[in-house]
Amino acid sequence: MLKHRPVYNEEHEQFRETVRRFAATHVAPHFARWEEAGIVDRSFWDKGGEAGLLCPQIPEEYGGVGGDFRFNAIVVEELFYAGFTGPGADFSVHSDVCSGYILSVASEEQKQRWLPGMVSGKKVFAIAMTEPGTGSDLQGIRTRAVREGDEYVISGQKTFISNGQHCDAVIVVTRTAVDAGSRGMTLIVVEADRPGFRRGRNLHKLGHLSADTSELFFDEVRVPVGNRIGAEGGAMGILMSELPQERLTIAYQSIASAQKAFDITCAYVKERSAFGKPVGQQQNTRFKLADIKADISVGWAFLDQCLGEHVKGGLTSEAASIAKLWASEMQGRVVDQCLQFFGGYGFMREYEICRLFADARVQRIYGGTSEIMRELIARGL
Repeated sequence: MLKHRPVYNEEHEQFRETVRRFAATHVAPHFARWEEAGIVDRSFWDKGGEAGLLCPQIPEEYGGVGGDFRFNAIVVEELFYAGFTGPGADFSVHSDVCSGYILSVASEEQKQRWLPGMVSGKKVFAIAMTEPGTGSDLQGIRTRAVREGDEYVISGQKTFISNGQHCDAVIVVTRTAVDAGSRGMTLIVVEADRPGFRRGRNLHKLGHLSADTSELFFDEVRVPVGNRIGAEGGAMGILMSELPQERLTIAYQSIASAQKAFDITCAYVKERSAFGKPVGQQQNTRFKLADIKADISVGWAFLDQCLGEHVKGGLTSEAASIAKLWASEMQGRVVDQCLQFFGGYGFMREYEICRLFADARVQRIYGGTSEIMRELIARGL
């Protein structure tokens, strides 16, 4: 990482040490087992809450520490740099995505009802957008929410839902008007203990193995109108206002993982020899690693610039899209080249570079594919 990062101050760096201790104490000893099981222990959430790592941007009146989003970014950086992409992704969806919707749009009563549990880890949240027949095209969703008096009756199916197995509540993107396009979509929180809500299988993935990713089913689930976030039909506007933060978060995940791949590769090529001298002394190796270092260094600078703008409330959708596109595409190039330096060993799962390679692929897909990012950026040309 860059040694001098003006976006952070001393308080942030002290928090960074807290995150590192948490990772060493509560993640490292269990990580291999979690990867094998395809899910973290439920107690992981309680430990995260006790350490103050969950939703650090939540104000004190809701049980939080009242920090800013730079604290969230530090949690992402440290967990992903440590290689704990699965647990890091679990926390990120809860803290950086779901809590943003509650904090920005929910009523005061809803904030009091949900945010303290999110901070403590007693209420794990997920967000359900994607459906089997839709990906980045949110206007194609078919999950219906029909209002009957003071309740919504929700029916449909979601897939690829992070935290699907552990969640206590889900922010569901529903369709409340069939022929209204983007104006017919509404956000509704569904608690996991409601009749008709069912978790499907924990999906088997290429990477992020310990991040539970699930199918969710809604069979005429009755939810009070008081669980609606924002106005009926207002989901698309809310989503568009919150997605820049999610995309900046994904960009930080990507660059932290790319930095990790670069650092372990630099160490490896100094030890591995070919044709009578360390691989790291070969000009081809040195030049390719120099290019990677330049890419990562420029990426950190731009992301920190975006983070500073976001803390001030000025991060644009275009800038967040650029950050997400650049960082995730750069990560893909970096891990591919770094794996190449490991030779056949890079293809072995016991080598960390193999896992980093597998974990990297989804970064160009979720939060909006690279193609969607290009479309959003192109609109400003």
